[in-house]
Amino acid sequence: MTDILSPRPFPPVVVMGVSGSGKSTVGELLASVTGAPFVDADDLHPEANRRKMAEGRPLDDDDRAPWLTIVADRIRDAGDESVVVACSALTRRYRDVLRQGDPRLLFVHLTGVHELVERRQKARKGHFMPSGLMRSQFATLEPLADDEAGFGIDVDATPDRIVADVVVRLESEHGARADA
Repeated sequence: MTDILSPRPFPPVVVMGVSGSGKSTVGELLASVTGAPFVDADDLHPEANRRKMAEGRPLDDDDRAPWLTIVADRIRDAGDESVVVACSALTRRYRDVLRQGDPRLLFVHLTGVHELVERRQKARKGHFMPSGLMRSQFATLEPLADDEAGFGIDVDATPDRIVADVVVRLESEHGARADA
């Protein structure tokens, strides 16, 4: 993909989904294609959260609260400019916190079957979240509600194809257009 979306800004975008769904890969590529900055919310986790996940223990709401506030602040810091954030955003409540950063926030939910995501998680090397926590993520996941801005994209495609589909949606729904 070599097209760049213009004009900017389009709404800030959170690429969401369970661990292993491809949030960081898709988010980085989408940011590159759109010319927007990229933020990986995993990089903003406090060290205590990283240790807990590395030990195979799922995070609870008390663990996530300060982290989500940090992510919302990064979205707010973008101001009127676009930003692409990779963040699990598993529940409506978590997404509501992120929307405090910018009420225009658009969610791109990477959806996929458990088996595909599990294969991807097991293939990852050096990530602080072990694949054994996948079940807790799927159990926690609340798909986007009808009144939430965003849409789902099946992850059973290449990252380029997924991003191309997202770009089409941004072009058609948010007034951006692709320039070659």
